[in-house]
Order: sequence, then structure tokens, then C-alpha cells
Amino acid sequence: MTVSSFDPNDIGDPEISMTQDAVAHVRSQLATTGASGIRLAVKESGCNGYMYTLDYLDSADQEDQAIVIADDLTLYLRRSDIPMLRGTVIDLVVEGLNRSLRFLNPNADGHCGCGESFSIAS
Repeated sequence: MTVSSFDPNDIGDPEISMTQDAVAHVRSQLATTGASGIRLAVKESGCNGYMYTLDYLDSADQEDQAIVIADDLTLYLRRSDIPMLRGTVIDLVVEGLNRSLRFLNPNADGHCGCGESFSIAS
């Protein structure tokens, strides 16, 4: 699915959300790591161009925009990544004993077969 009005310079409201299962998972990970927050970012990588990264943080960078997901959970985004992440829903996927976060990004117009990378239409 693509967003017809994708503007790589637009850093307005990112409209990022997380399902309740994803919030519970991230809370658990924060408690385990002792980190105080989590950053969702994008880097150039993979067979389709971009890859999501998650970093557990002790403190945010000046270039981060904070998004309060729940009273005790703040997600940070690099302002430069907001156009590619706008509207993303973060969900927890459980397959057998494995748990992973899945990013439902309306800006991604293609994904690689393994699900590790995505592309954005210019």
C-alpha cells in the first residue's frame, strides 16, 4: 500500500501507533534492558533499500521527536525518518515460540521476501 501524498520533507505529526500487545512487549524489553526509551529509525540496507532499526535508549538525541504511546512508554523517531514512518502501526507477531515486532507502514510500496527490508516510492 502506498501513500499518494508522500513528501520526504514533511516532518509534521508522525501518527505512529502501537498495538496493546506491542506495548506490553516493549515495556517488558525496557524493564529487562534497564533502558528508559526506544527509538524507531530507518537505515539504508537490505535488498529493497531500507531497514527498520530499534534502539533501546538511556536518553534521547536532540534530533529525536518524542511520541507518547502510553503513560509509561515513549517512542522516539529521528526527525529525518518521519516522512518514511508516518502512519506506521507497530504490532507484535507471535509465531510458535518466536516474538517479533512487525511494522505496518503505509508508505512502503514493496518488501523483500524475508521481510527484513522495504522500499518507498519516490
